[in-house]
Amino acid sequence: MERESVPVGRLLGFHVSTDAEEFRVRFYRLGKELSFVAESGPYPGVPAAPPPHPDGVPEHASPAVDWNWPPYQYVVPDDWRPGIYLAQFVEEQRDFEAQRDVDEQRDVDEQRDVERAEHRARSVPLLDDAHIEGFEREFFVVRPRRAGATGARILYKKSTYTRHAYNRADRADVQRAASLYDNPVHRPAGPDGPCGHRLSLHRPGGVIDLAYWDAPFIAWLERGGYLVEYCTDLDLHEDPGLLSSYRLLLSVGHDEYWSAAMRDHVADFVRGGGNVAFLSANTCWWRVHPVDANSAFVSDTDHHVGEEYPHLPATDQWWPAPPDGVGEPENALTGVSFRNGGMWPGEWPGDRPREGYRVQHADHWVYEGTGLRDGSDGGPADALGAGTPLIGYECDGAAFARDADGVAYATGVDGTPESFLILGIYLLDPVHEDFHHLKWGHWNCPVREAAITGPRAATMGLYTAGGTVFTAGTTDWPVVCGRELDAGVVRVTRNVLDRLSGAGPATPER
Repeated sequence: MERESVPVGRLLGFHVSTDAEEFRVRFYRLGKELSFVAESGPYPGVPAAPPPHPDGVPEHASPAVDWNWPPYQYVVPDDWRPGIYLAQFVEEQRDFEAQRDVDEQRDVDEQRDVERAEHRARSVPLLDDAHIEGFEREFFVVRPRRAGATGARILYKKSTYTRHAYNRADRADVQRAASLYDNPVHRPAGPDGPCGHRLSLHRPGGVIDLAYWDAPFIAWLERGGYLVEYCTDLDLHEDPGLLSSYRLLLSVGHDEYWSAAMRDHVADFVRGGGNVAFLSANTCWWRVHPVDANSAFVSDTDHHVGEEYPHLPATDQWWPAPPDGVGEPENALTGVSFRNGGMWPGEWPGDRPREGYRVQHADHWVYEGTGLRDGSDGGPADALGAGTPLIGYECDGAAFARDADGVAYATGVDGTPESFLILGIYLLDPVHEDFHHLKWGHWNCPVREAAITGPRAATMGLYTAGGTVFTAGTTDWPVVCGRELDAGVVRVTRNVLDRLSGAGPATPER
């Protein structure tokens, strides 16, 4: 996509390379189910080669530059509802005999041309909820002309920078392996950006994370009657006033890469009384620097280039003090950090323990209506999400200790706000050995610590500092809630959304 969000009535730009003679684009909206909304085309197909890797990596394309595929446009209709939309690209071969017939009769039977085109397009079945993931697909956000125009108090931020970091630019039959993790491109500081790995947002790929985290949770939101508007990371980066139209910002799933402007805008929002629900983890772990008119970003991370680490320490990690990092611990905003959490070994999304969060402070409003106990009545403490893969695939935590009754509390030594209240905890034990050849690997993340500084635990909780910030502490919270795998998780999510979105209505646009 030229840009991953577009207001209604504006041009959606997209870039396509195909050796088919023509193609069509089908548009769907994610809601209670995947709904077909329109079809556009046919467009003439034009093939384009991927850019070679600048470091000469054979059989792999460059993740660092705009692929400059042929451009096409579509005007988003005024009556499209705000939401996340899926574009499916359908290749066609022209039926020359049928086309000749149409050309001969164009003046007397224009409808025949339309019918033939529709027949060819319908030879490929429409997508459904089970087929959101795949190649020949791309997603984009549709926004109202004015933020909050629908009356929505909730803004759902799609974590697009993280999506691009992991996008390998593959296609169904070719593994190009071009991403921030696969054959990345690291460049020194210069006129086109700071030192770091360079990544273009104008590359092909497909749809994976949207199907896993977002689709089930968006369906749940709409089944529950929540009125929501949507944005991308770039929208939040560019517009300091975007959040002022809402009461609650949602971060969902895997939200690893943040620009400084994004973080500043959210922090200002909270200080001014706005609320955030981080139904996510590995959140705000790396800083990114948008470049090339915001069509690419640079991030100095610890990812390999070949067999080497091109620059250590990686200075775009948020928590370490300068000059080894940014010096702004992510948990000062979120309450938790991947530094004190972990990642399950093996393939994504992977298997993992299904013990859930040990409940604390069961009388808190977050637990209202769940019936869960914390052991203060003399019985055993319950576990939120027990029996489901709630904890992981990646999870965040806060540095903690335990009081005389064994209740965990945040110490704040890692930057977690003093008012942070731990409501659920799952001890990550044992710590796995690293596979990144840095201290503690991805269990305790590639950090610069001489030793483990304390126990690691996935942590659910909240704090208030102007507004209220809730954190689920796990990437897979929206999956468990969206698929309604645990009644307690569903009720806690409702409590959070209802409480934190419940004031300061926006005025609907008539």
